[in-house]
Amino acid sequence: MSSDATATEPVQVDQSIFDKAGKVLAVHLSYSSRAAQRGRTPAFPSYFMKASSSLAASGSTVERPAGTELLAFEGEIALVIGDDARRVSVENAWSHVGYVTASNDLGVYDMKYADKGSNIRSKSGDGYTPMGPVLLPAAAVNPEALRIRTWVNGQLAQDATTEELIFSFAQIVADLSQQMTLKAGDVILTGTPAGSSVIVPGDTVEVQVDDEAAGLGTGRLSTTVVEGTADFAAFGNQPKITDADRIDAFGTAAGAGIELPITGKQALTDEVKEKLLSVATATISGALRKRGLNNVSVDGLQATKGMTKVIGTARTLRYVPGREDLFKSHGGGYNAQKRVIDDIGPGEILVMEARGEKGSGTLGDILAMRTQVRGAEAIITDGGVRDLDAVSALDIPTFHNGAHPAVLGRKHVPWDTDVAVGCGGTTIVPGDIVIADADGILVIPPHLAAEIAEEVVESERQDTFVFLNVSKGSKIEGLFPMNTGWKAKYNQWVADGEPEI
Repeated sequence: MSSDATATEPVQVDQSIFDKAGKVLAVHLSYSSRAAQRGRTPAFPSYFMKASSSLAASGSTVERPAGTELLAFEGEIALVIGDDARRVSVENAWSHVGYVTASNDLGVYDMKYADKGSNIRSKSGDGYTPMGPVLLPAAAVNPEALRIRTWVNGQLAQDATTEELIFSFAQIVADLSQQMTLKAGDVILTGTPAGSSVIVPGDTVEVQVDDEAAGLGTGRLSTTVVEGTADFAAFGNQPKITDADRIDAFGTAAGAGIELPITGKQALTDEVKEKLLSVATATISGALRKRGLNNVSVDGLQATKGMTKVIGTARTLRYVPGREDLFKSHGGGYNAQKRVIDDIGPGEILVMEARGEKGSGTLGDILAMRTQVRGAEAIITDGGVRDLDAVSALDIPTFHNGAHPAVLGRKHVPWDTDVAVGCGGTTIVPGDIVIADADGILVIPPHLAAEIAEEVVESERQDTFVFLNVSKGSKIEGLFPMNTGWKAKYNQWVADGEPEI
């Protein structure tokens, strides 16, 4: 293979290409669909390395090691460096790429734990980076309009284009070149889109990259899985997997056959939210109590916005008792308090554990304003608030334990975030649903939200019927609770559209 990055003719992959690859570099996350599966979108690319001995040609086999079960494919576009690159700009980076081809970033998740993120043993097995069968000249293709497809046993598993990339190929090349010289022949794997999953012995995986506008394609890179026969030796790490590994390997929890607990954001649909906001907190409290949940109220706090009702999922911040040395190490700079406030967003409520300590503020007007600008629904603290007049004047509702002029460090050290906290006498776990107004603050476990929402709407409707009849002079007896006769009247009232009585 020529090292000329301006090559214009496709090249068949052969052993000389693998011999020239000094290093194989791989991007963790670069496609938006994959980032959505992982639940995080990185601000900048990050990388790991694979052994150059993992490179293989089309038509080769790959071994699933004996004693393992989570070998996964990842169809990727590989870049082959044409001219050495060191501290190149994004604008000039593509000129240092010689060729583009199809690759398969294979990995065995049973060994992922062993190297703390380096992926050495999970990703560097012999044959774990097949590439080819044809190298397309980088100068002849449009890096922003490449299509990548992957098939497993002839069934399409991945189909994406580089329009989906979070980071351009040029950015990846330029970024890597900041700290190392990319030598001619080095290979960069540019990440995989959604759709990668587990494969088993006997499966055949094919990957193809095309520039359809240019009429250029790599052809199908084919790899067949075989079963390994040699066990891992006792002097090294043994295969081990967790549910998280299974989910990562299969791509989704459903694909892995794992049922995850429902999260607050999943449970708090628009319909559920509307129903819960339409009823009194007392009605919700009764529904929780029927399910044996009595200690789910945050008690003793004051509301800056009166009966304005708010609902959201909990983001938590825990303060520990003030200690001078710990405040010095944890209280200054960009501490836990500021980090969670900078990260909170719409649909979320900031809940702060301050142990009921009122002898210091837990936030003031500036941080309350930042929480509001971030779009949070409310702030709840069982500690004090500084600048209470200014905080009360903001649009964001704040529930607090009183005013205090002292700064945070007098009584509190901001310690950690997104952990279970105790606030106002109850425990709140990140993701719990919190509903609040001046009547009370309640915590709703996410898995109960839908059924409670349905129940409380009906309960509130019944209470309205009872209230209207009592207001017209009806006796409580037989009406509250309703006997058979009153229930019949109630059903008719509902059928009639709940008219005034």
